[in-house]
This record gives sequence, C-alpha cells and structure tokens, in this order.
Amino acid sequence: MSKRSRQLHNSATKAKIALAALKEDETLAELPQQYDVHPNQITNGRKQLQKRVAEVFETGKAISGEPPIDIKVLRTKIGQLTLENDFLEVSVSGTR
Repeated sequence: MSKRSRQLHNSATKAKIALAALKEDETLAELPQQYDVHPNQITNGRKQLQKRVAEVFETGKAISGEPPIDIKVLRTKIGQLTLENDFLEVSVSGTR
C-alpha cells in the first residue's frame, strides 16, 4: 500500500466544507467522499465554525486577532525616518 500525499486546503475551501456540514443537506458519510477529506476534519471544522461565528458580527474589535494599530507610534516612526533620510541626503550630496 502506498501512502496518500497530504492535501492542504485553503481557508475558503475549509469554510465551504464547514458550511455544507452545517446545512446538513448531505450526511456526514457523504461529505468526506464529496470533498475528499476525513470525517473528523469535517466535524472539527463544523465545531470551529459554530464556536467562532459570533466574531463575524462583532463591531469595533480586531477580528484577525492582531493588536490594534497605534497611529501615533507609526507617525513618530515616519518622522524619524524622514529626518534620517534628509540627513543622509545632505551628507551624500555634500561630499560630491
């Protein structure tokens, strides 16, 4: 027997499979055959979707889990880099 190579599914495909499992149009035995995945993956995806579906409707919060962006810090960094670029530009043009 040869081993099957491992398939990697993108997030859109995973969402499609999880939604199909939630719809319950097909049985849990039919879905793995249709999408060529293990039944445990379908069950886990459905549970994860049910657990995190409330995040879709939350407003004013970072959905991606990344920390919020601090505009003041970014503007400070831009100012610092602008000063450094101006300084280097003057020193390079002054030596020519």
